[in-house]
Amino acid sequence: MSDSSPTASADNNSSDPASFYAYLILRVWLGLRALVTGIEKFSATVTKEVSVGGEDGGFAITTEVQTKEYGFSHYNGVPEALYEKLAEEPLMPGFALSIYSGVLGYALIAVGVMILAGICSRIALLVSGLIWASLTVGLIMLKQDAGIAWLGMHVALTVAALLLVKHNRFAAVEK
Repeated sequence: MSDSSPTASADNNSSDPASFYAYLILRVWLGLRALVTGIEKFSATVTKEVSVGGEDGGFAITTEVQTKEYGFSHYNGVPEALYEKLAEEPLMPGFALSIYSGVLGYALIAVGVMILAGICSRIALLVSGLIWASLTVGLIMLKQDAGIAWLGMHVALTVAALLLVKHNRFAAVEK
């Protein structure tokens, strides 16, 4: 005999393996997306000169090689070209853009780690969704429709994760 009361169906939903796996997939994707995006804010392509040959006293050929490096000195929260375009927008206060660019990478890394580790999952997902929505505002000002739709998908996935977070079975700190 099945119980169709609201509390019985709520109990069944919290132990539903499909909902747990759906949340887990979203959690991993959203966490990695934020974490790697944040880490990439600290990267740059650097050109280095490399000598080839000349070990035996012969002629050495010098060539330039481009490599990707990571470091605090390479930090760029909002890419320079985008920053310049946004700075020209009348609706974008310069001080706000500067602060936003300064904290964006760090915020993405923190949120990514929190989502992946299950630390205050609801709060982390909420902040993640707000970050994606805030990035959308800049693209709306610049009329970048493809980017707006792309970030809209991030917001939608974050909303789905927030709806499924009740199925979270692995959390370091619950909030």
